[in-house]
Amino acid sequence: MRVAELIQPRQFRLSDWAPPEPGPGQILARVHAVGICGSDLHNFSEGSVGDMASSFPMVLGHEPAGTIVSTGAGVGGWQPGDRVVLEPAVYCYHCEFCRRGLYNVCANIRFLSQPQDPGFFRDLVVVPAGNILPLPTGLSFAEGTLFEPLAVALHSMKFVALGPGETAAVYGAGPIGLLTIASLRLAGASRIWVVDPVAARRQLALRVGAAEVFDPAGAVQAITRESGGRGVDVAVDCAAAGESMNDCLRVTRNAGRVVITGIPAEVRVPLEFHIMRRKELAVYNVRRSNHESELALDLLRQRPELFRPMLTHTFPIERVQAAFELLEAYADGCGKLIISL
Repeated sequence: MRVAELIQPRQFRLSDWAPPEPGPGQILARVHAVGICGSDLHNFSEGSVGDMASSFPMVLGHEPAGTIVSTGAGVGGWQPGDRVVLEPAVYCYHCEFCRRGLYNVCANIRFLSQPQDPGFFRDLVVVPAGNILPLPTGLSFAEGTLFEPLAVALHSMKFVALGPGETAAVYGAGPIGLLTIASLRLAGASRIWVVDPVAARRQLALRVGAAEVFDPAGAVQAITRESGGRGVDVAVDCAAAGESMNDCLRVTRNAGRVVITGIPAEVRVPLEFHIMRRKELAVYNVRRSNHESELALDLLRQRPELFRPMLTHTFPIERVQAAFELLEAYADGCGKLIISL
């Protein structure tokens, strides 16, 4: 089977691996589409995701949709050809955190696409049967790949905790940012301001629910002015780059909330503590998702027109190198890029 391996920063190779076989309680699936995530791009461009170094060669990709090929012993309810999405996180279900329902911080978590746990840029993959969800009728495989990043955006809404009539600012209009804007819109935000340095992404933000969009230069002053000098109720940082975290602190009202979904490249990030202190801001960070995938799939089924605009490019796996180079350059108006197999 074909496998796209990242063998060093900014270099993929296409390899041939023996196909896997499902064991008891497992399912063998054929992957048809995989979305490229920001963390995939961190591995490609920087050789790490924050303080976690890449380990080459490695197989990226953790936003997959495909079909069932076969099932292992003890698995029922699935048939070859069933259209599915595949959860990339494998939990232990017995540690302290799993027992409390905090699966996303499982002490023994395995996340397919990290070092030592190959991801989904390959034709075939074996996963536990519990990691399979049905792809709703009417959604394409490409649309189905949005389930994983949309689940992350929905998980962030736990900390956003939007109240009636509240306003929001979103820094970063990449895929997670766009899905966060859509989630805020569905949650009833009265006004959403979006900040991104890439003009094409600002236009995509308008299509999914932003009221106004700004380049980072001057955005704090503009949002402060547009909010009557008060600031927004909640700011969500989906970029975690440059001054975005501190700008989120600056644009948020007294006693507001700041939610950090993006992953900074740096190990240590300077925060303007006294802005946070004087305003008594609540600052949260988001760790992937926690069983929000079912809701994500339901929203994709109900409101496909809201999410389709961000699916701008599809590349075959043979062109994975070109796909990542395009994303790294923020070129060609790219929103969400899908790898097809």
